Order: sequence, then C-alpha cells, then structure tokens
Amino acid sequence: MATSVIIEEQVEIPLGIRSLDDFRRWALSDGFPERGRIDFVAGKIEVDMSPEDLFCHGTLKGLIYATLFQRTEGQDLGHLFIDSTRVSVPAAGLSVEPDIVFISHECLDSGRVRLVPKSGGEPGRYVEVEGAPDLIVEIVSDSSLTKDTQRLPAAYAVAGVPEFWLADARKEPVVFQIHHLIEGAYSLAPADAEGYLRSNVLACRFRLDAGRDARGHWKFKLLDRP
Repeated sequence: MATSVIIEEQVEIPLGIRSLDDFRRWALSDGFPERGRIDFVAGKIEVDMSPEDLFCHGTLKGLIYATLFQRTEGQDLGHLFIDSTRVSVPAAGLSVEPDIVFISHECLDSGRVRLVPKSGGEPGRYVEVEGAPDLIVEIVSDSSLTKDTQRLPAAYAVAGVPEFWLADARKEPVVFQIHHLIEGAYSLAPADAEGYLRSNVLACRFRLDAGRDARGHWKFKLLDRP
C-alpha cells in the first residue's frame, strides 16, 4: 500500500492528508519541505517547486516589501511578512504562503487574526498566522499564472482578506492591481488621473513604474502618496 507521493524527488506528500487540519499538522512538522511553495486551496494541495525569476519576481517582490515596510513600520501600523509565512483560515479551508502579508495591530487586537506559537511554547516564537490578514500581495510567475489570478483571489475573498494586490512583470506592460473586498468579492481599484491606485488598508495611493536599465533588466519604482 502506498503511504506517500513523491514529486520530482523533492517533495514527499503523505497520503493520509484528508483535511485542512491534516495539512496544517504536516506543514508544521519536521517532515515538511524547506523549499518550494506548497499550499492547500479549495481542498487541493498545490505544489510549486519552480525557481523564482530574479528580476520579474524577486526584484519586484523586494521592492514592494521595502516600500510597504517603510510605511507600516514608520507609522507603526502592524507587521509585514515576506515569504514562507504560513497563513491558515480554517473557515475558508485555506493554508498558503503568500509573497507578502500585512497584519495590522487592530487585526491582532480584535482577535480576527492570531499568531500560532511554536510547539515548544517559547515566548514570542510563532510559526503560523491563523485568520484573514488585512492585505496579501502575490507576484505572478509562469508556473502560477492561473493560481495567482483565479484560484487564490477567489480563496482570499472567501477567507475575508480585505485587500489583495497582484503584480505581473513577466512581460510588458507590467500589471499592478489593487483589489478591495466588497460584499464577498474583489473589486479592482480604479486608477486616478496620475495612475495611482488607492489602498484602503494603508490609507495611501500607490503607482508602480517599470522600465529597463542599461543592461536590459527590469527596474521598478513603487511610488506612494497619502
């Protein structure tokens, strides 16, 4: 009898995973892979072991994180996380590791989100976010196009994530979108006359400018205005 499924000799998924609770236990165990992105979305385990594109994914993600970190940290708005931050929403059957996650102090204080401590119980040590964060950012890659543009937005809406950002720099023109959760579905924020999009969560407007440097590599700038 088979006990697990091995994918590309890199990921071994136990066959006993039949629910979100099973998946979360596996995700927090020593047997969970240290690399790659493995999510539980709508009852399915989604595995992406593809390497991250240096410029149209890694550079763009780093820029968005740095810009948001300056604002959230400077104004003491909450906590900003990048990569390998597991977010689980039991009510939506969801457990994912988004590219960027923002959780406001108000979100934590109200109990809408809680930080799951390490099994050892050391003070201040946490391994998972349970509940819907205020904002999630996803950067599209070749291997995750349909997931990032369809399955994840639908799942985040069901989970009740108030704001969802999507960026895609794989080709021109670069896509930068901010979506607001309205009556259970996402609505695309319209651009103003200068091309800025409003973030309700951060009470700020943002515009992503993209170009090429002298060597032909992507160069980005994320502008923000109150």
